[in-house]
Amino acid sequence: MSRYLVERLNPTFGYFYKAGKTLHRGKTKWQNLEIIESEEFGNVLLLDGVTQVTSRNEFLYHEPMVHPALASHPDPRDVLIIGAGDGGILREVLKHPVQKAVMAELDGGVVDFCDKLMPEINAGAFADKRYRLEVGDGRKFVEGTKERFDAVIMDMTDPFGPSVMLYTKEFFQHVKATFKDSKSLFVMHTESPISRPNTFKQCHRTLAEVFIYRRTFYLYIHMYAVLWSITVCSDGTDVAEISPAEIAARLVARGIGGLHAYSPQTHHSMLGEFPFISDLLADLHSVPVITDASPVVLDDIDINRGSLELREVPASPAKPKAPATAKATAKAKATAKAKAKARPSAAKAKTKAFVKANAGKRR
Repeated sequence: MSRYLVERLNPTFGYFYKAGKTLHRGKTKWQNLEIIESEEFGNVLLLDGVTQVTSRNEFLYHEPMVHPALASHPDPRDVLIIGAGDGGILREVLKHPVQKAVMAELDGGVVDFCDKLMPEINAGAFADKRYRLEVGDGRKFVEGTKERFDAVIMDMTDPFGPSVMLYTKEFFQHVKATFKDSKSLFVMHTESPISRPNTFKQCHRTLAEVFIYRRTFYLYIHMYAVLWSITVCSDGTDVAEISPAEIAARLVARGIGGLHAYSPQTHHSMLGEFPFISDLLADLHSVPVITDASPVVLDDIDINRGSLELREVPASPAKPKAPATAKATAKAKATAKAKAKARPSAAKAKTKAFVKANAGKRR
């Protein structure tokens, strides 16, 4: 009997995939964790039943979350990561010549769980001496830290429940206060213009209240099964202005190679905007800013109710017909014989009626 996980992207749209065996189940102070096998995705991390990261094609998310911003910065030394307990973001950050990478993660149990059971995601990054883990609320860390950063990368769950407080105008202002200088950048995913267009617009309207430059990279992400968006913000660095030649030179100088989703060419191709997205962004004032006083998103995206699980049940075989008894067989034969005998009489009666009705008529 097969198990299928159904992920809701909104109340009327989503996708499914077939799950294999469970490799491990656990529980932290905050949530339930499970790692399953999947023919489509490789190993999959589920938190409270919702897909978080997959071992196959995870680079489609992690590389664009890091390299467009850090390759656009001339010398990224200090980086703050909010969330991202699986270690994929950290792995990509440490490919650059950073001196310090701080990760503020609410659930330290996720970090331990992923390091032990999905080590292919962090690929040794958790052992790097430049890395420091700060277990606790990411917003509280940002509001209280005296450290300053060249880049802040936020890899959070979607904006529902407590997580929505990391999508407000006030929080973005706190993030900006941690910038080292005007060249510093902030990166976050900004939802899907396909499945969550209103929240996509709200994220952009809210970011526009705080940052001068906001450039969005669009790509299909396998584990989300939909067109997604990642936005890079700054007051002094416009990531759309850097040339492919300059990006290539920086990647070579930093010894970065072997990437699967990011290149000097895809940096600019991912910035390409479909006309329907341009129309959405031209209409930002039709949606409200997300604020601390009103932390409300318009789309219903509370997928944290957990994935639906479907189980494939073999079809029941058709029940065989009961064998006919001798009495029933005899009765059926008698009925058939009576019907056959009645057919000629009926035909004769119809013929007589026709002749009588047409007597004297010319042909």
